[in-house]
Amino acid sequence: MKIFEQFYIDGQWTDPASNQTREVINPSTEESAGRIPEGTPEDVDRAVSAARAAFEGWAATSVEERAEFIQQLKQGLRARQEELAQTVAAELGMPLPMAQAVQVGLPTTVMGSYARLVREFPWEEQVGNSLVVREPVGVVGCITPWNFPLHQVVAKVAPALAAGCTVVLKPSEVTPLSAFLLAEIVHQVGLPPGVFNLVCGVGPVVGEAIVAHGEVDMISFTGSTTAGKRVSALAAKTVKRVALELGGKSANLILDDADLQKAVRSGVNNCFFNSGQTCSAWTRMLVPKDRLEEATAIAKASAERFTLGDALEGKGKLGPLVSDIQRERVRNYIRKGVEEGATLVTGGAEAPEGLEKGYFVRPTVFSHVSNDMAIAQEEIFGPVLSIIPYEDEEDAIRIANDSPYGLAGGVWSADPERAKRVARRLRTGQVDINGGNFNVFAPFGGYKQSGCGREFGKWGLEEYLEVKSMQL
Repeated sequence: MKIFEQFYIDGQWTDPASNQTREVINPSTEESAGRIPEGTPEDVDRAVSAARAAFEGWAATSVEERAEFIQQLKQGLRARQEELAQTVAAELGMPLPMAQAVQVGLPTTVMGSYARLVREFPWEEQVGNSLVVREPVGVVGCITPWNFPLHQVVAKVAPALAAGCTVVLKPSEVTPLSAFLLAEIVHQVGLPPGVFNLVCGVGPVVGEAIVAHGEVDMISFTGSTTAGKRVSALAAKTVKRVALELGGKSANLILDDADLQKAVRSGVNNCFFNSGQTCSAWTRMLVPKDRLEEATAIAKASAERFTLGDALEGKGKLGPLVSDIQRERVRNYIRKGVEEGATLVTGGAEAPEGLEKGYFVRPTVFSHVSNDMAIAQEEIFGPVLSIIPYEDEEDAIRIANDSPYGLAGGVWSADPERAKRVARRLRTGQVDINGGNFNVFAPFGGYKQSGCGREFGKWGLEEYLEVKSMQL
């Protein structure tokens, strides 16, 4: 159990303005995994003031100096990877082996990528008689979600620091513990006071105080589309820059010449990853109408191989959902799918057998789903797959694009050129072709109501930069 009693502000651990605290619940056991202080607007104001005071000095540091600090942060993450993995497994519920590889391994890689990118980036260029320079945007408020607690923090903090910005971080109050460990690493590395600041609390109090603050120049937010709209509205009052990575309802489009066995199995694995609590999950599987029953049988067999278990024990393929609220939300969607007339293939809203404690949900597959059903249009954020039949390629593309979201997707075909041609027509920020792997140097972000802006690679760095033109 990890107990933190202070926030990290201006280079030191600082008592909060309030004596209120918040318990962090282990979703596998429903017992306490830790405790943190409850932040207030007063805490935010102190953090923003520290970040503002530190900005000019940090922005003036050399690229090499910033790169070296970021490299040290990577080394600090690596040195504490076991503790970080156990912490994320306890606060989120991802099975420990996957937490080690994904929840800690991936952000460690991302942190290191910015030590490299910042050295390679073209900070200045000559355009005719103009010198075009890129400069840090200023003080950045980073507001992160609970589903990838360390990864989403690093995805914002690393490029912001690399750009020369100072940061006020608000991690999710549901899974905040790994962010406090990152703050300890920041302190150990000796990042200048005020460059990185951590304040925790609920969105309507601490989050909104950061977004509305007049001394914050930019907000980078990852979360639900509903919350993203609220962030945009508040930020507009001070005309600050906003980068949003929001919800998704991604389509996995399996063309008629694809290896159906491989495509369906991969699609189920993608949908259920992190217990389905992934914004980019392929939650809609589009299959040729004449192969619907075959695809359904493969998906059923694949889903029923997923075992459930305590995340820290690491024996199950799936852990629990993050909270009781999330579990009930997902169960209600499963009930709604049945009410709407979709065929429940496996799983269901009933509690899994043998798991009296923990926020577990049965891995669930629906077939004969039409794209106008709620389970096909709304983000469920749980291990629930909808299999949708289509008539032909044009119909498949129409269904894939018939969504308010546009974050991710997949295309499967025996002909890679055909797959790329179809992928170009999908209105979504990224498409995996025949199971292509995630790339930390490629841009990640969405179209439509999945957000605006990009993370990772040079595109992630550019989000935190202003462009100045000097006419010579």
